[in-house]
Amino acid sequence: MLNTPSSQDVTRLLTRRLLLTAGLVILCATGPAAWAADPIVTPSIGSATDAVKHTITELLRILDEPTLKQPDRSDERRQAIERIIMQRVSYEEMAKRALGTPWAELPETDRREFVELFVQLLRDNFAGRISEHSAAAVSYLSEQQEAHFAEVKTHLKNPKVDTQVDFRLFLQSGEWLVYDVVVDGASIVSNYRAQFTSIIRDVSYVGLVKKMKQNAVSVKFFEHPSTR
Repeated sequence: MLNTPSSQDVTRLLTRRLLLTAGLVILCATGPAAWAADPIVTPSIGSATDAVKHTITELLRILDEPTLKQPDRSDERRQAIERIIMQRVSYEEMAKRALGTPWAELPETDRREFVELFVQLLRDNFAGRISEHSAAAVSYLSEQQEAHFAEVKTHLKNPKVDTQVDFRLFLQSGEWLVYDVVVDGASIVSNYRAQFTSIIRDVSYVGLVKKMKQNAVSVKFFEHPSTR
């Protein structure tokens, strides 16, 4: 089974300490086809910082809504978070950058397959480890922009959280979309790329896809024991 990239410390940061990434993970729990769904169109909201601030504000509002924390409203809560995150995250771009050079050689059908498997991998590594979260104070430190790319640096803090989170975005059709999240210096994309490169070197791209499929099947098996 594929492990979280680079080190278990990255997993802990992303799943236990980071509210925004927790929201991203819940989106991944919708399944492999989530990346291909029609995006929810929203008016352009200006700078990359404005885009990140809008998304975090909406996400924290949902996470902190008492009525949505009731067990019988868990699906409603997840769907609300999905709608927010799908406006801001490009899983296709994230998967493309995580795979690296081999992406250019893949036909469109193989690219779609890889993105689906990548989303499933995120889900498998992070979903189910999301604990209860309390409100965090978010400070927006700076924004660096070059052409159609930007990096927004933020800091999240509450009694249990004290971490820097940088969002890397690109401009597409008038909207800023996230393609990477850097937590205390650890990039999701870079860590996965290192792992994928190592596996491809050892067993080829076909071998990587096989491992990712095996990982997805094994997780589904344990999630649905009644189907055995």
